[in-house]
Amino acid sequence: MTGTLVLAGTPIGDIADAPPRLATELTAADVIAAEDTRRLRRLTQALGVQPAGRIVSYFEGNEAARTEELVEALTGGARVVLVTDAGMPSVSDPGYRLVAAAVERGVDVTAVPGPSAVLTALAVSGLPVDRFCFEGFPPRKEGERLGRLREVAGERRTLVYFEAPHRLAATLASMAEVFGADRRAAVCRELTKTYEEVRRGPLAELVAWAADGVRGEITVVVQGAPERSAERLEPAELARRVAVREEAGERRKEAIAAVAQETGLPKREVFDAVVAAKNAAREGAKGTPVRTVE
Repeated sequence: MTGTLVLAGTPIGDIADAPPRLATELTAADVIAAEDTRRLRRLTQALGVQPAGRIVSYFEGNEAARTEELVEALTGGARVVLVTDAGMPSVSDPGYRLVAAAVERGVDVTAVPGPSAVLTALAVSGLPVDRFCFEGFPPRKEGERLGRLREVAGERRTLVYFEAPHRLAATLASMAEVFGADRRAAVCRELTKTYEEVRRGPLAELVAWAADGVRGEITVVVQGAPERSAERLEPAELARRVAVREEAGERRKEAIAAVAQETGLPKREVFDAVVAAKNAAREGAKGTPVRTVE
């Protein structure tokens, strides 16, 4: 019989938020795979438990190499508990690769539900929670970050992001540029910890607040795009807007998608406008008379 992979949620701040089953699973595990073994030891001491199983590290740097080792233990009948520094494994943390490999090998996968920075921030943000999407960490480079944000500029659902404190001001500035300075958002800092803070307001206001630096674990919640009717534009104007974005360095596919989002038109309609403009330019070039010099 194969073993079981247990994804164990850990507190995102307050140790009192640890689910009761966490201590039980850590005690009974044959193997505990931890993102940081030092943090795991502090966690087990706080919970008053003494793991009897083998403890191994499992983090971004060794995830690919260690996955097969853990899968072999699972197929051999071991109960493997995976924990990360905070929250649920595989949500912007190590775990997805191991879960996928375990499922492929027919291993049972279960979870100990625990605190989630995504859901906690969403709940306290004051923004709509009926529909939302989690976007993880934005790209570090400004150009890539702006491109990723433009992809969701028209997204109606509430958006949730993680961000490092030293990049928060730049990311909020990019959001204000792409989403609009008046788009409402909430920056949630140090959730469930002693210095928990939730700052709410328009993106422009949050940019100014973050300019002097912000410390701690950060989750950003951004209001979705407002509903609007499609903007009716002539094909030539659609093609011009795509051309402007291409000249700025965007690939044509991304430029077409961005124009479709900002106008509310189908991407196919924008694409057809670009093709028509190219054909018109080509035909115009063919019909240009050749001047002769006498």
